Amino acid sequence: MGFLLRLVTWWNSQTFGTQFFTWRKGQRVGEDAEGNVYYQTSDGKRRWVIFNGEAEASRVSPDWHGWLHHTWDTPPTEAELPRKPWEKPHLPNLTGTAQAYAPDGSIRRKRPETPRDYEAWQPE
Repeated sequence: MGFLLRLVTWWNSQTFGTQFFTWRKGQRVGEDAEGNVYYQTSDGKRRWVIFNGEAEASRVSPDWHGWLHHTWDTPPTEAELPRKPWEKPHLPNLTGTAQAYAPDGSIRRKRPETPRDYEAWQPE
């Protein structure tokens, strides 16, 4: 079953076609903190990522995102971006997970038990 899933699905790491192309033409550039591996062709025109686990674009950090989209030429493994003191570490998108933001009044947010200010009438 794993062979068939890998043959036709792209959201579980890489397909055999991507693996073959990466083996044939890819040059490994680096790896990020989540274990995603980044490649490029020998001429540097194509750049791609092989995700470690589920293929979720929000798991790519801003440093690598800029490199993937040719915003800058040097990968973060060779020259790190300057950081501002107010910057927070990169977090993936948590929408749809238990850690997603729930505003006050949301039915997903747990509310503390409040004592009742009345007693329901019970017939005798």
